Amino acid sequence: MASAAEQMAANMSWGAFGKATELRQRIFFTIGLLIIYRLGTYIPIPGIDGTALREFMDQAQSGIAGVLGMFTGGALSRMGVFALGIMPYISASIIVQLLSSMWEPLKQLKKEGEQGRKKINQYTRYGTVLLATGQAFALANSLQAGDLVTNPGMFFIAACVITLVGGTMFLMWLGEQITARGIGNGISLIIFVGIVAEIPAALAQFLASGRSGAISPAVIIGVMVMIVAVIAFVVFMERALRKIHIQYPRRQVGMKVYDGGSSHLPIKVNPAGVIPAIFASALLLLPTTISTFSSGQAGPVMSVILAYFGPGQPLYLLFFTAMIVFFTFFYTREVAFKTDEVADNLKNQNGFVPGIRPGKKTAEYLDYVVVRLLVLGSGYLAAVCLLPEILRSQLAIPFYFGGTSVLIVVSVTMDTIQQVQSHLLAHQYEGLIEKSQLRGKKRSKKAPSRR
Repeated sequence: MASAAEQMAANMSWGAFGKATELRQRIFFTIGLLIIYRLGTYIPIPGIDGTALREFMDQAQSGIAGVLGMFTGGALSRMGVFALGIMPYISASIIVQLLSSMWEPLKQLKKEGEQGRKKINQYTRYGTVLLATGQAFALANSLQAGDLVTNPGMFFIAACVITLVGGTMFLMWLGEQITARGIGNGISLIIFVGIVAEIPAALAQFLASGRSGAISPAVIIGVMVMIVAVIAFVVFMERALRKIHIQYPRRQVGMKVYDGGSSHLPIKVNPAGVIPAIFASALLLLPTTISTFSSGQAGPVMSVILAYFGPGQPLYLLFFTAMIVFFTFFYTREVAFKTDEVADNLKNQNGFVPGIRPGKKTAEYLDYVVVRLLVLGSGYLAAVCLLPEILRSQLAIPFYFGGTSVLIVVSVTMDTIQQVQSHLLAHQYEGLIEKSQLRGKKRSKKAPSRR
């Protein structure tokens, strides 16, 4: 039987949305900042040779440049001010979270609550500046080495570094503002908008290849069917839950005795969401971002990286799988679902799993359940991210598309819709409470006074 919240969600309409003023403001605020982001992708860095860059990117579109273009919303192919995208921030987040689970001073900061979290976020911003500066400097040198610059020299390098680092920090600020004052996770939405913005051009290129005979109609139909199947599979797995039965005993508060009740603890098959795929992609893109623009003048190390870690290569797929599995377990244990904290909260609320002692035994049982779920969840993430990579390399499709982009688009869409529904539910509950209070006041006024 549907719960009261589910019944209320089913009764939502455009009228209810129109009355939710705060939600409407949040949505418009989010859309406005995302429009600013998209405009920034078209503002070029000073000193870039647009014709040479366009020719180079057309040749590299199906390779690693296509991956970079996907995560930067096309800013890299146009060498805009947001060419580095949000990846330096994600890379810094990975490093800080890894250190916070291994280095004792950061471990203590995590235990300090809100103040510790603010301090860790500050360290993440510092790491973002350092990573963005290093990547921007190397990218500027690579652009010069590839003859993609009109006036090479120190002035171009300085202007390029300042512009790219400023663009990344501005994107980080936009993401934080969307998370705090808008709808959804700001960083994920920025990546989501960049991917969606590139879909029409990729689809047009794909269909044009079919019309020219470069790709057979069977391959086009097969790719379309595969995308629909992957989207349906992602939706199914993201909604999949393991429900653990929780029992609450009878308790006495003052003179009142409350009957015991039962509930359930929902654990998603993939508690980490899309974060492991984004983290794994960020690590894969970190060493290859610079080598892309070397134009054949890279050293032996970069040449090996390009040869063995390009999209579709065996080492690329193996490393991608290993990173997805690692970050699925790591992010779930450290951030998304901490079994020790969940067990302590259940114990403090006098809740227990039937047949399991509260406290340490409950944490061990939850850890056992979560590990089994994560085996399935990490396998699902790896399959979704790798299957399009393999098919794309085998079918020689002339543009990049990957399971990571499908996963990000579907997951971010579901998360944003869920947040919109939560705001609408809260607004409807507030309306019901106000109506009940007004009715109570009217009845009290109409009631005859006793003498």
